[in-house]
Amino acid sequence: MGGMDGNLKSLPPIYTSHLFPQLEAKLIALLRGLAPEDWEKQTLAPKWKVKDVAAHLLDTELRRLAIARRGHETADSRTLSYAEIVEFVNRLNEAGVQQYRQLSKTDLISRIEKTSTELTQHLQSLDPFARAVIPVSWAGEDESANWFDTAREFTERWHHQQQIRAAVDKLDKPNTLDDPGIMTREFYFPVLDCFMRGLPHTYRNVEATHGSLAQFTVSGDCGGSWYLLGENDAWRLIASPAGEKISETVIPQQIAWRIFTKGIAAAEARSQVRLLGDEIIGLHILKMISIAG
Repeated sequence: MGGMDGNLKSLPPIYTSHLFPQLEAKLIALLRGLAPEDWEKQTLAPKWKVKDVAAHLLDTELRRLAIARRGHETADSRTLSYAEIVEFVNRLNEAGVQQYRQLSKTDLISRIEKTSTELTQHLQSLDPFARAVIPVSWAGEDESANWFDTAREFTERWHHQQQIRAAVDKLDKPNTLDDPGIMTREFYFPVLDCFMRGLPHTYRNVEATHGSLAQFTVSGDCGGSWYLLGENDAWRLIASPAGEKISETVIPQQIAWRIFTKGIAAAEARSQVRLLGDEIIGLHILKMISIAG
């Protein structure tokens, strides 16, 4: 359990811009290796087939670069509620998918490859601690640092590629024996770490007893533990345990990304999650959505 630590530390920044070239190379290799019938297979996103997800990946890159050139969003998210942001993003996503799924597979892959390079160069040029053009709305932020927004972009690229891999049965059977896919610690831990930054916002309406500690563990080689500490009637995300542990939630790494991206039913997720201690506190994480849309 342990006493309160007088030197409580917040979590450090997440640096991901150097990972984009490798992640995008795996995406291009994956898309080039798809059989013709694979492109119309259903993904975990209910409205999207594989080609729709690929079209979405191109659309979001192009939009991101356009925002960078303008220096602001078309609709400034700082003036919108979270529900309005989700509605706005969903409209943009639907229009983009409809537009770019009309491309031939060869043209779609070629354009993704070119645009990925441009986006990577842009993200790597940013000051990590300067104010991001786009705040991370699902974490409850009105202003975010570039490192957080870039990490959010990385989680988007990662989880959509993972949706394609799941649809074409390449989660555990990647392209070659030398390619472990993208569920590696190098790629997946930063994704999980970014997703977990949404914990305080997700728990904002859950009663916090001062000094109580909730632990959230993702089991597996790519996982880790994250901690919420009750502090002055709110929850604070801290780097190491302190206070009195009242719950521990253990989530297998195979389903963690699906929970936070609306890719698994609540009942199915609950059946695979192990809980110790307070159920209300421990299970509320299953309601966390670390995407906008």
